Amino acid sequence: MQQVDLELYRRRVRVSERPPVWLSVIDVEPEAARRTMVFVHGFGGWAAQWRYQLWAFSDVNRTVALDLRGHGRSDRPASAYTMDEFLADLEAVLDQLDVDPPFVLAGHSFGGAIVAEYTARHPDQVEKLILIASAGEYPLSPAYRWAFSLPGPFLRLLERYTRPWLGAPPDLLKRFYHNTLKRWNGWSLFRDIRTPTLVIMGHRDRVFPRAVYEEVPRALPNAQAVNVGVSAHLVLLERPDAVNRAVERFLGEGTRSWRDDERRRQWVRQRPWLRFYDEGVPFTVGLTRRPLDRFLSSSARRFPRRPALRYGGGTMRYRTLDRLASRFAQGLRALGVRPGERVMLLLPNLPQTVIAYFGTLRAGATVVFASPLSEPQELLAQLRDADAKVLVTLTRYQELARQALAETGVERVVLTNVKRYLPPHRRWLFTWTREAQEGHRIRGAQPEGVILWQDWLMDHSPVPPEEAVDLEDVAVIIYTGGTTDLPKGVMLSHRNLVANALQVRHWIPDLREGREVFLSVLPFSHSYGMTTALNVPISLGATLVLLPTFRTEEVLKAIRKYRPTIFPGVPTMYVAINNFPGVRKYGIQSIRACISGAAPLPVEVQEAFEKLTRGRLVEGYGLTEASPVTHANPLHGLRKVGSIGIPLPGTEAKVVDLATGEDLPPGQIGELVVRGPQVMAGYWQDPEATAQVVRDGWLFTGDVARMDDDGYFQIISRKKDMILAGEYQVYPRDVEEVLYEHPEVKEVAVVGVPATPAGQRVKAYVVPREGSRVTAEELLGLCRARLAEWQVPWEIEFRDELPKSFVGKVLRRVLVEEAKG
Repeated sequence: MQQVDLELYRRRVRVSERPPVWLSVIDVEPEAARRTMVFVHGFGGWAAQWRYQLWAFSDVNRTVALDLRGHGRSDRPASAYTMDEFLADLEAVLDQLDVDPPFVLAGHSFGGAIVAEYTARHPDQVEKLILIASAGEYPLSPAYRWAFSLPGPFLRLLERYTRPWLGAPPDLLKRFYHNTLKRWNGWSLFRDIRTPTLVIMGHRDRVFPRAVYEEVPRALPNAQAVNVGVSAHLVLLERPDAVNRAVERFLGEGTRSWRDDERRRQWVRQRPWLRFYDEGVPFTVGLTRRPLDRFLSSSARRFPRRPALRYGGGTMRYRTLDRLASRFAQGLRALGVRPGERVMLLLPNLPQTVIAYFGTLRAGATVVFASPLSEPQELLAQLRDADAKVLVTLTRYQELARQALAETGVERVVLTNVKRYLPPHRRWLFTWTREAQEGHRIRGAQPEGVILWQDWLMDHSPVPPEEAVDLEDVAVIIYTGGTTDLPKGVMLSHRNLVANALQVRHWIPDLREGREVFLSVLPFSHSYGMTTALNVPISLGATLVLLPTFRTEEVLKAIRKYRPTIFPGVPTMYVAINNFPGVRKYGIQSIRACISGAAPLPVEVQEAFEKLTRGRLVEGYGLTEASPVTHANPLHGLRKVGSIGIPLPGTEAKVVDLATGEDLPPGQIGELVVRGPQVMAGYWQDPEATAQVVRDGWLFTGDVARMDDDGYFQIISRKKDMILAGEYQVYPRDVEEVLYEHPEVKEVAVVGVPATPAGQRVKAYVVPREGSRVTAEELLGLCRARLAEWQVPWEIEFRDELPKSFVGKVLRRVLVEEAKG
């Protein structure tokens, strides 16, 4: 498992009704976990001290680590802190989490005493026992004994000084010490434990007398001992790799590779693509039970001063962004927006978009994303369809805002200006040179219901509202692009989006938390941009370089200034960069990794971009209904030219017969279907359409594909794009790849145009490079040499540009409609 923030996997477990006591527990559960491992910290410790073990073992095991009562983030009841209380808490946690025995039980220091007691009482529930820096008794040094003789009020005064290194307040530990620690003696208990046990000791551990450690493995009948050199009492933190290797050997996991495990080999037989995962990419991802907005609060807690957003030369840090999102959430609550109600964001990539997005989620409401490039009537139709209560948009769209208030169910409109978060000098310059000219200045009196962003936002508290969000609640509604059909509202739950963000971030195993810089020019209002350019970087504590629109020179200047390391994009963006004069002088070598989506990535484009950046550009695949990413080529491993790669962790995929829906063997062409935690909750208010595409959890993508013997998938065509040329089926990508081989071709799209009532002809639309003199006959000659007769275009039409969606996907539907006349 990558070193993800374990706090995302925390949950509160009630262990006592009277009085009510809640414990804080980290619980990471990947799909088809091999076993469960439960970790218990020691006197004055906390659950996060096990972080290296949780990171190491949670890719294939369920891992549970709890804060004992009084410690870490657990409640601090006024109880005696006896062994019976700790054991009752452990039993309650295992019961509440539905942990099935037998499991592995590990304890550090006095946590070893607790797990030993549990094993003695429940020997049939513990598969193996691990004791780390644990003793048979715990005699404290005279200095500590004296400290715990001091009065409670005095000890409470010391808490501010001990908080950085003690997981519980000194006055509470005094009770723990007198009632349990100094009284416990485990020598006779150890002799009765027959469970296989691993004892790990620190070579220089002097917290307790050395004899009380060294005798432990001799007292346990089935124990093996490991003494880790150059380490002391906190050996699990000081030498985590050595500790983890010892645990791996003890559990019989070797290198922990699923390749060496029979259960994993069975998975590989079912999912052959697992063999080609890059080193460090888990075969599945443990899902957090926290809602999507916790990505932001987590990064703000870990990296408060880290730049979160770069926009127009200005910087917003994570602490500020988090507080503004909370103000927005409180503002929505004050407007009467209830959990589950819809808030439409009609914004380009701006700081306000990120604030409003996470603020809406934090309020428990649903974000409805809309593209600023959509026609006004289409936007009004989406507002009515989603029954949005609030519209957040730019002052530039104030006329649309008036229409929304008058013609839809929108009750409030929040207007903001693109200059809001620019640095002062740029804000001033924008005010005097562009604001009025480009229509950003507010004109006349606004109707009732219009709110101005800044005054409204700052009127509300930066403290987040109480959480009222369930993981299955709808987080976002995004309308499909309509490249081949009319748009439909796709409902994506918190679970869907959290899962896909984790899947994508795990696909790039060398991502560095708090250190990456993402070029975020993909529109957040598109599902691909929302996941790869917003959710993933926020989950990492990365910096987002925000660009409202893709203008090649502006993008290159941003690359030169901010040195982004990750650039999610679409093929047309990479084409534009490849063809820009003098591109190398912009320092694009900072880019280490790119995943291209939303449209097929031509091989020529991929190779040219990698040569420029020396980074890795791989083709991925997804659709809005899957949050959206389901496939990608490995970043460093085997990449297959022309394929979309292999399914992401935790994702299943197969090809089924177009007519019968039956599974097809490798090599056969059929419809691609996928299943995984990222598959949508359904279409908004359209259960019939949902039932047509989601069957038994499988999402029928509408894409014609084939899978090879290694589990790599190739998209042949959209099911609706497939051209019926007489008795033959022609797939547009086959023709497009050939045309892209010509050096004078910049862009191409192939469609089927009506020829007879029952048939179609192949037509190619080509955008030539600037200054090109390529002819249609020249391109047709290339096609005749490389393609079957029925695949050769009947006609080639040259265009200055192709009709595209706002993320650069070619709108084939428009080309077909134009051909019909």
